[in-house]
Amino acid sequence: MTKKRQIIEKIISSKVYDIAQVTPIDKASNLSKSLKNNIFLKREDLQPTHSFKVRGSYNKIEHLYRKKNVQHVVTASAGNHAQGVALAAKHLKIKATIFMPLTTPKIKVNSVKMLGAKVKLTGNNFDESALAASKYCGQYNLDFIHPFDDELVIAGQGTVGLEIANQFTDNIYAVFIGSGGGGLVSGVGEYLKSIRPDIKIIAVESEDSAALHQTLNSGKRIKLKEVGLFADGTAAKQIGKKNYPIIKDVVDYSMTVNIDEICSAVKDTFIETRTIPEPSGALALAGLKKYVSRYGLKKKNLIAIYCGSNLNFEMLAPIVDRSSMGEQKEVFLGVQIPEVQGSFIKLCSAIGNKNITEFSYRMDDSSTAKVFLGLELESKQKKELSIKSLKKRFSVVDLSEDEVSKVHLRHMSGGRGPAFNGEEYEEIYMVDFPEKPGALLFFLESLGNQWNISLFHYKNQGALYGGALIGFKVKKNSKKKLEQKLISIGFPFTNQTSSKAYQAFLK
Repeated sequence: MTKKRQIIEKIISSKVYDIAQVTPIDKASNLSKSLKNNIFLKREDLQPTHSFKVRGSYNKIEHLYRKKNVQHVVTASAGNHAQGVALAAKHLKIKATIFMPLTTPKIKVNSVKMLGAKVKLTGNNFDESALAASKYCGQYNLDFIHPFDDELVIAGQGTVGLEIANQFTDNIYAVFIGSGGGGLVSGVGEYLKSIRPDIKIIAVESEDSAALHQTLNSGKRIKLKEVGLFADGTAAKQIGKKNYPIIKDVVDYSMTVNIDEICSAVKDTFIETRTIPEPSGALALAGLKKYVSRYGLKKKNLIAIYCGSNLNFEMLAPIVDRSSMGEQKEVFLGVQIPEVQGSFIKLCSAIGNKNITEFSYRMDDSSTAKVFLGLELESKQKKELSIKSLKKRFSVVDLSEDEVSKVHLRHMSGGRGPAFNGEEYEEIYMVDFPEKPGALLFFLESLGNQWNISLFHYKNQGALYGGALIGFKVKKNSKKKLEQKLISIGFPFTNQTSSKAYQAFLK
């Protein structure tokens, strides 16, 4: 029997339905009308743990229980896989120990504990937790349940594809699947391609965690140095060894989406289902929308797998903030007006009856004033027309794609920094802080007294991290030394000194 056939047999013979549900495929009527295609959502949010992960977890653990009579299993996870393992162990009446990063939100830790598993909070990220779990397994001779790099886990996830084939007998143009380590896309893709090879399998990742996309482009498994954590459920640095050969064989197209596009898809899902997906759960729909726009599809049957809804409540605010940006129905502008009486009235007159979402101004010493302006628009075309109209009367900079504007500037108060002498200047960085007590103190103590902080703004992103905008007063030729220090601290960072928002409002 070929390797491919072995996995198909494992999918067909999977025992997932001991605890998993056959989930429906619901038509997204509003999106179908607006996108001029037939859009459907495969509702894996309706699983007992609100995620597809329970399928692969149970399939692996049930196999070990039946073949080896295991009484204790171990895994590492920050969320959905942990709940799947915990529920599987509870059903089989065996022990489960889950290693979770120290940064894991309490809601996910408590969910795992409520299912009867023992939680060990260890490490600052998944890799560190997984290493601790591996050592624990070696010490006590226990089985580790991998989140994705395992044939039985892949087969369990593949039952989603089996259901799609059974439930949707009409022609399917494409199935869109969010990807992290590759368990879902490899399992679903393997099954669907085996019986209906005409269906396109399209993998979707967050653009700041695109290990699969980079791997397919390079022809070898790429390990990312850092991953974004907004869509934390799919923030894998590398796809699995067992997943890669399957993915190479079954994925027709790989694409990425940005945070704004994910947030827009979260909003779309809420409108269609009155449920709220976690960012990773909305990846597939975000990709579907982008693909339709890019290739002008019409009258096609398209399915997006809505793979999870374990959303941290704190994430609602940033998602709402950015959903209209993903729809391109909101624009952020930096508008320069004369620092004279009557300028505000002239600006508001030029804006007309458009809905203002942001308006921030502070007087400084120059003869001109900078206004940070947010406008709600009906479409991308109206955005371009609005900017063109304002540019006839004012100097305007489009800040809609500027991360400093979207994450920090809109929430900041104050004005420009001081003038520096010829020996010193300011460098600006965005730094991701892990959401755990003492993170700021650790950062400052690690930084030491050599660097003078000239600007600091922190914004909780509602996920495993918070974003800080930090300005440093540096001397000439010392930037490299500063960045070496930041690297040694270990928090992800990017230089934003050339940001349009910084140049226009803060420098």
